[in-house]
Amino acid sequence: MGQAEQVREAAAAALADSGVVVEDVAVHPAGKRRLVRVGVARDVSDLLAQDLTSAVEPLTLDEVAEASRAVGVGLDDSDAMGSAPYTLEVTSLGVDHPLSTPEQFRRNVGRLLRLRVSESAQGESADTGAETEARLLEAGHNGIRLADAPDNLLPYDRISAAKVQVEFTRPGGKDN
Repeated sequence: MGQAEQVREAAAAALADSGVVVEDVAVHPAGKRRLVRVGVARDVSDLLAQDLTSAVEPLTLDEVAEASRAVGVGLDDSDAMGSAPYTLEVTSLGVDHPLSTPEQFRRNVGRLLRLRVSESAQGESADTGAETEARLLEAGHNGIRLADAPDNLLPYDRISAAKVQVEFTRPGGKDN
């Protein structure tokens, strides 16, 4: 098992039952130290089973700080990093992070997305397919519904790329 996977397991164990999950892990050499980056997000596993359409609040700074403390203790208590020094960076994933899992889509219900959609399931590479921009209305285990086609379920295997678009004023957002 690679070091990033060991870090992922230790971080996930440290965050168990906290309402926060590990989304991404990277370990990079940085001189005599290593930089450990752990991306975290709100746990939406319960929502995927019961509520596919309500907005999900992003993690607060306090929640990320608490997750950082928990992951730091978890890594110190494990042998994932060995004895070499490291710098830990725990952060929530930004809007530039591509969406690829049902959980990532679920956290972004209500947001405007840019997607590349193929005509057939897994029939095209990420460089082909139609590009569209639409608001995400619903995200579940089997696919998503977009505002431009609310009656059609778009299966995940037809989405080759997806990213959240930055909006300065969102419909129904706190800034309205």
